[in-house]
Amino acid sequence: MIIDVVTAFPAIVKPALNESIIGRALQQQIVTVRIHDLRQWTSDKHKTIDDTPYGGGAGMILKVEPLYRCLMDLTDNGTSKTRIILTSPRGQLLNQSSVTRLSLVDHLILVCGRYKGVDQRITKLFDIHEVSIGDYILSGGELAALVIIDAVVRLLPGAIGDINSAWSDSFNDYLLDCDYYTRPEIFRDHCVPKILLSGNHEKISQWRQKEREKITKENRPDLYKKYLQKINQK
Repeated sequence: MIIDVVTAFPAIVKPALNESIIGRALQQQIVTVRIHDLRQWTSDKHKTIDDTPYGGGAGMILKVEPLYRCLMDLTDNGTSKTRIILTSPRGQLLNQSSVTRLSLVDHLILVCGRYKGVDQRITKLFDIHEVSIGDYILSGGELAALVIIDAVVRLLPGAIGDINSAWSDSFNDYLLDCDYYTRPEIFRDHCVPKILLSGNHEKISQWRQKEREKITKENRPDLYKKYLQKINQK
């Protein structure tokens, strides 16, 4: 997979790519991440990427010209088969299902939103999908892009040691994950649940499933409702 990140602030993105799963995936050439400074595609001496909005109002807007030139270059003059994502608080909410779909793409372009917004005409010129990582506002889309990269890369074959660990995480089937324990068996009078010490894998699996349902029902009733609808359709 190739991931291109288009940003006005490359220094925010670069350091995080060297660590943990993403760093190892880059070293093993499982994924290539290329960071692009949007100012490279400006044409004025001040390298201007934003301007005031038509119609007035607060804030600044990312200009369409540099974004257009950038995306034309990154998509081979608009012919390359890519998935272009614009990080935006008004986009569709990112979830595990959409992350899984993105992990199957060969070329992903992440455009980091900035300021008040982006000149909407860019979405008429390219097939761009707006994506939000939550109902809150960040200073810019760089952190959101890193969230997307981390969520996607860990699903790529070879990125983590045990892919079953990734596929059994929260959200894969509308359920949150269960509680986990490791050594020591007793810590400050708190014991590991006896079922986990039984060696009976079938009963352990049943216990974990019940815990997942319980935790989801308590913490995310919206997800629990979707889970019930799913199992009732079977």
